[in-house]
Amino acid sequence: MARAALAVFDRLVQTGGGLRARPGQRLMAEQVACTFSEADLGKPSTLDAEAEPPARSIAVIQAGTGVGKSLAYAAPAIALALARNTRVMISTATVALQEQLVHKDLPALAKAFEQPFRFALAKGRGRYLCRLKLERLLAAHDPVAHPEMDDDDLHDDDLFHEPAGAQAALAVQDDAVRQATYAAMLGDLASGRWSGDRDTLATPPDPVLWQSVAADVGSCAAKHCPSYGQCSYYEQRKQLVGAQVIVVNHDLLLSSLGSRALPELDNCLLVLDEAHHLPATALDQFASHMDLSRLTWVDRLASRTLKVGGLLAVEEMADVPKHAALLRQGLQDLARLVLHQHGDELRGSQRVWGGGRHVREMPGRVRLPQGRLPEVLITPMAQLAHSAQVFIDALRAVSKALRAEMRDHPEEARRLATYYAQLGSLAPRLEAVHATAQLLLQQPEASSAPVAKWFTLQTRGDYLVVQAHASPTLPGATLRHHLWAAVRGAVLTSATLTSCGKFDFFLKEAGLQGDPDAVALEVPSPFDFAAQGRLVLAGTRADPKDAAAFTAEMVQALLRDLAQVKHGALVLFTSREQLRQATEALPPGLRERVLVQTEWPRAQLLSRHGERVAGGQASIVFGMQSFGEGLDLPGRLCEDLFITKLPFMPPDDPVGEARAEWLRANGRDPFMELVVPATAIRLAQWVGRAIRTEDDEAHVYCYDRRLSQTSYGQRLLSGLPPFTQVTPAELAASAG
Repeated sequence: MARAALAVFDRLVQTGGGLRARPGQRLMAEQVACTFSEADLGKPSTLDAEAEPPARSIAVIQAGTGVGKSLAYAAPAIALALARNTRVMISTATVALQEQLVHKDLPALAKAFEQPFRFALAKGRGRYLCRLKLERLLAAHDPVAHPEMDDDDLHDDDLFHEPAGAQAALAVQDDAVRQATYAAMLGDLASGRWSGDRDTLATPPDPVLWQSVAADVGSCAAKHCPSYGQCSYYEQRKQLVGAQVIVVNHDLLLSSLGSRALPELDNCLLVLDEAHHLPATALDQFASHMDLSRLTWVDRLASRTLKVGGLLAVEEMADVPKHAALLRQGLQDLARLVLHQHGDELRGSQRVWGGGRHVREMPGRVRLPQGRLPEVLITPMAQLAHSAQVFIDALRAVSKALRAEMRDHPEEARRLATYYAQLGSLAPRLEAVHATAQLLLQQPEASSAPVAKWFTLQTRGDYLVVQAHASPTLPGATLRHHLWAAVRGAVLTSATLTSCGKFDFFLKEAGLQGDPDAVALEVPSPFDFAAQGRLVLAGTRADPKDAAAFTAEMVQALLRDLAQVKHGALVLFTSREQLRQATEALPPGLRERVLVQTEWPRAQLLSRHGERVAGGQASIVFGMQSFGEGLDLPGRLCEDLFITKLPFMPPDDPVGEARAEWLRANGRDPFMELVVPATAIRLAQWVGRAIRTEDDEAHVYCYDRRLSQTSYGQRLLSGLPPFTQVTPAELAASAG
């Protein structure tokens, strides 16, 4: 099977059609073919107790820039999937790569393949409109035309979480704006001008307004919904059914584990592109938090549960009032205890962030040392978890009865689906309380890293918002338990999986260290980095740890070097304050050449940058860390790359703090074990913006002296492409 799949790859490359051979690409394709041919797919037989367990096969492949990894994994994977009558699932971290695969790479492959195959993009429900929610919100404001709507339909502000800034808050308050927005959505949907996919709207919707009409699993009645036949989300699902290749993202992949939303991992071939993001995505996915202050949802959910449960004669309703009251009281008691225990620290750690129009208050935060919940909080937390569980059980009984009633009485589907949506819109808050309480109650063990636990406090006018948070600290352990236990065949790939020249850090973070079924392969880039690029070690005299002095000196050096830019350039900043100071220091003539990330939508900024460079003008992009990867600026679009400071993660990440604390307690060095390897991967991603093709030539400037003057800086350098290293004086001399 591997040889046949590789033969397909060879034929595709030889026939051309926009596909071309690249050094190292076939080596990667061969590893992909071998990996996917060795995995046993499908459910193991339960008849033979002595049968060998199914074979697993996992490859971790670092493919340097220019290898052409999309073709190297897609061609053999698709060939094997067709031969084995299974499917390929490709997961990415960014929308940009998803779009490249769906709109460019896979269409080209589909044309070139002898055997036809179909592909589709899978998105989470939240990217699609729920037509029933939209119609309900519009109808609730017209009781004359829709007398069947009751008072509860007028109280869906519960659906809105925290507004995204003052503008969103005003939009939420302005009911006329809301109704006009929703009416326009329904009109475009009815006319066929819009499919219901948020990403296809000409103007991105306000996040707060969208949230109230977005599809979600809790309020979805699926085939029992009266709008099922017109559902945007299920229309997308139909496309997935017949597709041999499904493109997803890491968030959706991890959030769908255990459900049937995506192909079963033991019966498909899994490709994880941009795999260096997987560990961080896992931590985000399995973290949890709950609000201890804003509790009107508890009473509303209890009222709705009792109302619907009473209509359907559900027996489990008896304890709902009691446990709803206990839940509310428990949350209030916890908020009071947290403020009593940590109030001064929480208030003292609140701070103002940013400058100019970006000023905003950051919540205060207190992390629990060693992940130990104070004794005074253990009993009320356990009672809270119990009350939440009883409430959840009652809610599930009502939901089950509602689904049965919709099945048996389709003529009542609209009214019953409305009840289902009313319950489902609030159920995630209840589930979050239970999940967070359970995590907070986990007691640390000497043999394993503790759960990170912390509280936050934010002031909203005269109102205090207290929240509790919990998160795993070891992504590897989380991924081993939730992902790798289910996977049979997988390929993880990225241009940056090694750290300081080794795979060890990524394998540990991804949960594959010591896995006997996992192999690692490095496929080098075909580029001649020594000839094509120069790394300018332009370190400042000021210590980068002295933020004020360093930024002032760095900005002056940056302005001097920016004046020499002839075509396209990218400047990457590690903080908004750095970006703000550099922007404000630009002289008028230079300011005209600069496009600042915070002032332009990403697509417009990059389009404008391209137009300027194509027209022979100098154009400079000022970007934050999100511009450090996934940005393809070949040729003159990025002849100069400026790294203002080494991209260490912010020191106030509570999960990182908790893990570092645990490492120190075990006699280990978190800086060398965690910080340096993670920074090495991030720095390699940033540097990767400079050389994108065999013909590119670029200068990479770094103003952080630690890169050349510290022992760990030498480790960071060892993980970068082998550019020719020069000092500013040497560069000036060569230019002269």
